[in-house]
Amino acid sequence: MATPTSLSPSAVVSALRAAGCVFAEDEAELILATARTPQEAAGMVDRRTAGLPLEQVLGWAEFHGLRVTVEPGVFVPRRRTEFLVDQALAAAPDATVVVDLCCGSGALGAALAAALDDAEVHAADIDPAAVRCARRNLAACYGRTHEGDLYDALPAGLRGRVGILTANVPYVPTAEVALLPPEARDHEPLVALDGGPDGLDVLRRVAAGASAWLAPGGCLLTETGERQAPAAVQIFRDAGLTARLAVDDDLYAHVVIGVLPQPLPTGR
Repeated sequence: MATPTSLSPSAVVSALRAAGCVFAEDEAELILATARTPQEAAGMVDRRTAGLPLEQVLGWAEFHGLRVTVEPGVFVPRRRTEFLVDQALAAAPDATVVVDLCCGSGALGAALAAALDDAEVHAADIDPAAVRCARRNLAACYGRTHEGDLYDALPAGLRGRVGILTANVPYVPTAEVALLPPEARDHEPLVALDGGPDGLDVLRRVAAGASAWLAPGGCLLTETGERQAPAAVQIFRDAGLTARLAVDDDLYAHVVIGVLPQPLPTGR
């Protein structure tokens, strides 16, 4: 890598290209625009060429029109997950209480808070690093963060009140984690990737507990893989939710949406 005093866009592009970065020109532009000094830029290039995800190198990711802080060791929000946000807003445009389980950086909660007026937003994760990162991203909307295992982390007062419940659960089958790109496999927490033998272990737990936390008519949304989608929809239905699958072929995004049915009116 060039020394900080001789750092140039072409030198950054060359270093990134040599490391196998497919979009070296775009990444170089982002690094140079983010770095405050040549020394900082050189350090960022070194980390990127060592294999760290670009978003962790930059310290942020673009997500649903927001610049979301991404700290080292925290799951990087994927652009395809913006589709989940859009589906949540379409399903419950007037939601006043939002909960983001398995929140990672808190990107989902932050995006929903930005789109909903004065919503009460909560985010939870079992990973302390993720909770710290989410706290930063939700500070502007006065969102609250909680550390713990799924629903165990949430305040009891949220039961039966949640209009939108998102859970971007880990869904990679255990045997396939080793096949992930090194950026994810080596630099993102295993707990955010490994979904158990069939990739659906955490999804089953989320679905099983959702009815106790959702308001009548509230919705649960989660992302899943194409192969797992039919089984995921059935898991939601078995948990008492009205479920359907939404797909965006361009983003290769598969989102399962489950709605808690409204209670039937009682006769007089």
